[in-house]
Amino acid sequence: MADRLKATIIADQRYTIGEVDKRLYGSFVEHLGRAVYEGIYEPDHPEADEDGFRKDVLALVKELDVPLVRYPGGNFVSGYNWEDGVGPVEDRPKRLDLAWHTLEPNLIGTNEFAHWAKKAGTEVNMAVNLGTRGSDAARNLVEYCNHPGGTYYSDLRKSHGYAEPHKFKTWCLGNEMDGPWQMEAKTAEEYGRKATEAAKLMKLVDPSIELVACGSSNRNMPTFAQWEATVLEHTYDHVEYISLHTYYGNRNNDLGNYLARSLDMDDFIESVVATADYVKAKKRSKKKMMLSFDEWNVWYHSNASDLEIPHWGVAPPRLEDRYTFEDALLVGSMLISLMKHADRVKIACLAQLVNVIAPIMTEKGGKAWKQTIFYPYQHASVYGRGQALHLLVDSPKYDSKDFTDIPYLDTTAVWNEENEEITIFAVNRHQEQTLELSGDIRSFEGYKVQEHIVLENNDLKAVNTVNKTPVVPKNNGKASAENGTLSAPLSPLSWNVIRLKKA
Repeated sequence: MADRLKATIIADQRYTIGEVDKRLYGSFVEHLGRAVYEGIYEPDHPEADEDGFRKDVLALVKELDVPLVRYPGGNFVSGYNWEDGVGPVEDRPKRLDLAWHTLEPNLIGTNEFAHWAKKAGTEVNMAVNLGTRGSDAARNLVEYCNHPGGTYYSDLRKSHGYAEPHKFKTWCLGNEMDGPWQMEAKTAEEYGRKATEAAKLMKLVDPSIELVACGSSNRNMPTFAQWEATVLEHTYDHVEYISLHTYYGNRNNDLGNYLARSLDMDDFIESVVATADYVKAKKRSKKKMMLSFDEWNVWYHSNASDLEIPHWGVAPPRLEDRYTFEDALLVGSMLISLMKHADRVKIACLAQLVNVIAPIMTEKGGKAWKQTIFYPYQHASVYGRGQALHLLVDSPKYDSKDFTDIPYLDTTAVWNEENEEITIFAVNRHQEQTLELSGDIRSFEGYKVQEHIVLENNDLKAVNTVNKTPVVPKNNGKASAENGTLSAPLSPLSWNVIRLKKA
């Protein structure tokens, strides 16, 4: 038997990255595929409540403890007239959604989604259309949603049965406006000017809101970095966040390279931080721009089947990736990347929540179930609240096709001082060998291991289905802590959650 690899960490409560904003564990529901219809909303389902929302889905969302959900898009929002989705349902128009080539029945709109969010115990991250529409529609929507009453749009909301304002705090200024696939795509100058004017009007209606400007659709866009610099030169004084989007896939079946993709995510974040700080310096500003990573996930399994879907159907099964165990490992590492940048990434949205590249899947008229990626997302959301710690990590490394010096140990830790708990999240990227983790935790005197959760599977391509769930976590890890030293064997290709609490 081969010798076990060894890695070490030092965790000290004096060395923190920053407070983890609860919104780091947000998600996304777009009018796309079966995310809304047959996802969160299915009035004929046996589990439907009085409003047509699936109670089994709500229960799973609550298990994830999702703090924020971006809505209603996504590419969809760039052609969306928000007025189509309010008022009596029987009076709402059916529209062609040009983003996804479907028919939108508008059975669910702003008010219904706000109502669902309250049931789910989450907040709404509302997006406005800066594609086919602009500042006027955006400020009217803010008035409709957030103004208490006595004006045209706030009283219109009341007439629709919602006496109290929704008080949406976070708003996205459009979506991926650099993308040629986007309805009414813009140059950086065009979008920067339009977003600035929309931001000004929206904040005149409600000065308490926070705004997210569109960053690049992904870092491979030819205008990446210059787009962020130009957009922020226009919007810097009017917004609180710049957005990032990324998706990864194991298209070449190269596991070592695939599991290193979180290093690309790290570099992406740090590049946007550098660009934002360049604009800060150029403006001599005292304001520090924060980041909203409001689309991230694995997405590639469904690409071929999506090409076969005919146009203009209602809620076709689009983007329904069936996630493997190896996908769950990468999602775990991506969550670690977000936590490691908690000082600047304050919002992040796993895209998406139900059926569409999602941790939760449903059958029409049938059951709901947890995909493999449900578990690392749940663990991070539930246990990753508090101060992100700056760990000193020493790990053996490997090289792959696109990356060098990839640590086999991918790890971070979050300290919840109030609850006197520290949680260590770790992925062992090694495909064959156990990694012996040794941790110096003398700063956390008296902390003992409460549980060591492990997600592992011998079949890298294993998927969970409605009837079979081979990929589930087990509380069977062997971590222990004694005299200020943590010892934990991390099995090959495993996601680990080591929870310690002061005795």
